[in-house]
Amino acid sequence: MIRILFAAVVALLPLAAHAQTEQQALVDRATLSVQEMLAEPGQARSLVQKSKGVLICPRIFKAGFLLGGQGGSCVLVGHVPGGGWTGPAFYGMGSGSFGLQAGVQDSEIIFIVLTNKGLQALMNSQFKFGADLGIAIATLGAGVQGSTTAALRADIVAFSRSRGLYAGVSLEGSILGARTEWNQVYYGQPLTAQQIVTQMQGRNPGDAPLRETLTRLSTG
Repeated sequence: MIRILFAAVVALLPLAAHAQTEQQALVDRATLSVQEMLAEPGQARSLVQKSKGVLICPRIFKAGFLLGGQGGSCVLVGHVPGGGWTGPAFYGMGSGSFGLQAGVQDSEIIFIVLTNKGLQALMNSQFKFGADLGIAIATLGAGVQGSTTAALRADIVAFSRSRGLYAGVSLEGSILGARTEWNQVYYGQPLTAQQIVTQMQGRNPGDAPLRETLTRLSTG
């Protein structure tokens, strides 16, 4: 009987590893986005050092002709007092629109969360950009210093870089939704964003490069 159970567990291991592939690929892409977008010292790096957390969206894809929409996946990590970082909580972002528009855009966005109010808002099951008037978001282009005053007054500062025909990144009306099912796959238990980001539950060795990169940037 023991041999049968052992054989069943061993047979399921490759399936579990395969199930995590999509989540781990997102974490790896988020690590690259952090390394590339925050590589140079500047306003973004200084804000990360005093942040409450960081939401990383390594690819937000927007396309449309008359009917348009955008979407992608993101991870939220919390900044632990003392310089460390939590594991990632998974999110999806999406929106739809109608109007005279045409083009394709591929964007990377890093949201630096500066206040507990901003962090709590993102950890809601759904957050709609532009709908919560109590949350101030400043959007700055990657590599551009922007307004330090505006950034420091904001709850969340978004740094972005884009490739494509659209002129810029528009977050208005976009909805950020928690993906608890992805947390379940990645951590083996149905953890909420609150449990991962503020209670520091959930362990997966695959997130080590992301946490180490953020620790280096926030303490260097």
